Amino acid sequence: MKLVMDEKDVARAVRRIAHEISERNRGAGDVIVVGIHTRGIPLGDRIRQELAAIEGAEIPLGSLDIGLYRDDLASRPAPVIGRTDIPDAIEGRTVVLVDDVLYTGRTIRAALDALADIGRPARIQLAVLVDRGHRELPIRADYVGKNLPTSEKERVTVHVREIDSEEGVWIEGAL
Repeated sequence: MKLVMDEKDVARAVRRIAHEISERNRGAGDVIVVGIHTRGIPLGDRIRQELAAIEGAEIPLGSLDIGLYRDDLASRPAPVIGRTDIPDAIEGRTVVLVDDVLYTGRTIRAALDALADIGRPARIQLAVLVDRGHRELPIRADYVGKNLPTSEKERVTVHVREIDSEEGVWIEGAL
């Protein structure tokens, strides 16, 4: 495995994403940050904290489990369903979805379906720590920590301190 982002790189990317969210939305008054299980939740919380520091205001944080919205349920073991918790109404608000890696786009499609069942936000924006390419659906991130071109044989692994006791982004496989 090759380290491509260390802890400091991840922190810088999170800080930059928070600033970009603030700029694009002219503040964060109507923003709700929603992390996708599993690593999107701690990354979303970090973005929320940075955004709150920039704006001097509390920013709501939600979590979204997309297990039952996946389009590959028949070909996978039964999903372990996590908790979806959206702390505030999303109608008319800007929802910033946060995930660790954007790859085919299927996870984000499932997240969009899950959000549609919860309510109708004014807009949905996507923030990812790593965009590795190879989209199968017409989905792109609004905020990207690092664009990491990969081959389909490679694997991108993100570890966050809150879950994995270490922090960083690695790439493994055929280089």
